[in-house]
Amino acid sequence: MNIYQIRRRAIFLLVCLALIIVPVATAQDGGTVAPPIPYPDPPELEVGGGDVVRLPISELFTYKALPEYHQAPWLDALVASGELPPVEARLPKEPQVYLMASMKDGVGVYGDVWRGFSACPTAGYNDMAGTTMGWFGIESYTSRYQGLIKTGPLYRADQDIEPIPNLAKSWEWSEDGLTLTMHLIEGAFWSDGVPFTADDVMFTWEGYVLDDNVNAPRHLDAWTWDEQPASLEKVDDYTIQFNFPVSKPLDMWYLLAEDVFHVMPAHQLQALHPLWSTADPKPTYKDFADALAPDSLPLVTMGPWVITEYITDELMIMRRNPYYWKVDEAGNQLPYIDEIQYKKGPTGIGRDLCTIAGDCDHMNLENPSTFVEAMVQAQEEDAPYAVTWGPETLGYYVEFNYSLQLGIQEDRDTAVRELFRDVRFRKALSYAADREGIAQSIMRGPFLRAFAGGLYPGAPDFDKESVVYYPFDVASANILLDEMGLMDTDGDGVREFAEGPLAGEPIAIQLTANQDQAESRTVAEALVNLWGAVGIQINMRLVDSATRTDAVEAGTWEMFVNRGPQEFALPFKNVTGLAPITDNFEFHRVAPGQERTLMPFEQDLIDIITEYRSTYDPEGRKALMFEYNKIFTENVYDLGIFVGRYGLGVAKRVKNIADGTPVFLYQWVEDAILLDMLWTPVDQQKEQIRPETLPVYGQ
Repeated sequence: MNIYQIRRRAIFLLVCLALIIVPVATAQDGGTVAPPIPYPDPPELEVGGGDVVRLPISELFTYKALPEYHQAPWLDALVASGELPPVEARLPKEPQVYLMASMKDGVGVYGDVWRGFSACPTAGYNDMAGTTMGWFGIESYTSRYQGLIKTGPLYRADQDIEPIPNLAKSWEWSEDGLTLTMHLIEGAFWSDGVPFTADDVMFTWEGYVLDDNVNAPRHLDAWTWDEQPASLEKVDDYTIQFNFPVSKPLDMWYLLAEDVFHVMPAHQLQALHPLWSTADPKPTYKDFADALAPDSLPLVTMGPWVITEYITDELMIMRRNPYYWKVDEAGNQLPYIDEIQYKKGPTGIGRDLCTIAGDCDHMNLENPSTFVEAMVQAQEEDAPYAVTWGPETLGYYVEFNYSLQLGIQEDRDTAVRELFRDVRFRKALSYAADREGIAQSIMRGPFLRAFAGGLYPGAPDFDKESVVYYPFDVASANILLDEMGLMDTDGDGVREFAEGPLAGEPIAIQLTANQDQAESRTVAEALVNLWGAVGIQINMRLVDSATRTDAVEAGTWEMFVNRGPQEFALPFKNVTGLAPITDNFEFHRVAPGQERTLMPFEQDLIDIITEYRSTYDPEGRKALMFEYNKIFTENVYDLGIFVGRYGLGVAKRVKNIADGTPVFLYQWVEDAILLDMLWTPVDQQKEQIRPETLPVYGQ
């Protein structure tokens, strides 16, 4: 029996023990539902990692022409032979320059390989159309996530709203704040040598944001204020202009963030889009989403590396992009690292174990089952990696599908969702969930604790007084379920629906967990037993990330165990992910044109978030988030299970990772550490699989 089987058996035994122990102050004593209790303070924990040095963005990055430029030495021969233009001809007129203040260890040396790991299938590369590239940093390393602006490194800035320039090097607002003019880098190229222009931005806007048939991260309903949409127009090849119905909307910057509006290559994809294609027959939208298959390589990107090879579920190789448009202060074209290698595996634990063994260079400690092993091994003198810890922003929760329209296929779907929409049912599941028991069974000690849902305790705007926290109390759960008329009439241990087409049928609900999130599975297994003890039959299902994405889009899911997103740490990061403002709000999604049937408290959340979207005052935002979190947790909008800290494990040989780098804040760490500036001393560099090669595109 291996360590994970032993741990899973221990969890099962602990859960079973919890089910037979009557809580100290049960509702049975007085026959009433137990009231909420104060949310406890976090345990003290020494986290390390150094302090973040915050500076004005202008002291970290700038755009300017330098007297001379340099490249990886092995590219000199390709320039000499005429296979590649000189480096100065491959860079824009004013490249983005990483200033010395942005580099902890200074200007680097060329060479080396970064060794990564992914537990998600690579379904294709048209990721703005909802196709999964493989996550685990793949999107970041290739920088398909090259947006007009960048938010990942904002934890290093001396303010928390205005982003870092990227493909847009500067911008200015009109006097009334209704128009934003953005100036793009001029003279830059895609990795295949085709010029980058405003046409690429306009194609991304028109072909993804405006086209509701494309499964884009955000559509025009997210770009709408006071029921009026924003618009975008091209001024010239290197200038674009946004027009807004309100003055300087706060969340606009985060609708442009690298993970939700990354610019796609018009010269490659426009002809494949149903709106522009001249093919006969025209491609379908499914054809468009699948247009860039996993073997459609090399990838066309504006990022530092290009995917050049992929062996399904085994290996991915990326090589440097010779047209990358960023340099260091000495004029060295970035990136420093030549190659990215990706192993593939079935679960995220594989990345942790690979890094612990010294065969991978990075792990996000987000699966608590490996925390102890990672910490123990990191103490060894010859450990190849070091670990630091961040604030409490690692939250796992259960989300419910509240839609009465999307994905409804039979009477049972409606009956289950009607249960979810009854706050008594959600509260009953909350009372029946032994959060602290689950947390401590996963990992004993101060790293994990019970979580009520909503904002993470590590969020800057979190206030524990805003939390409505229902204690573990099986008797209270049973009282609420009885009150709903959900009884076990045949004595088989499962309650039945009380009325409607399913009256008398057993209540069996599907609970889905991501197979690449080890703790999602652990939580789901515990809840099968805990909720079964109050008469709710839970059928657990494991899926990969691509299958989960498809189910969310179609609405064909019931409950998900999920690791929470960024907006519960930084609400302005994704305001439309906090309340059902847009069609694709995950808890309560509808198809375009459908009428959403809101629960009363959902309108309260919408009103709060609508006000938040235009509130620049930090204290005003904090007050709004207090009220938001109170309503959210009181109504168990999602059901928090446990919260903890992310750990960052990185190979010691790698230089230029700033102190205090968070695993998960504005973006995942891959977009926070600025991979293109990482470097390794020559005597510590690893062997490359495809040394001194560049991506080769078809004619």
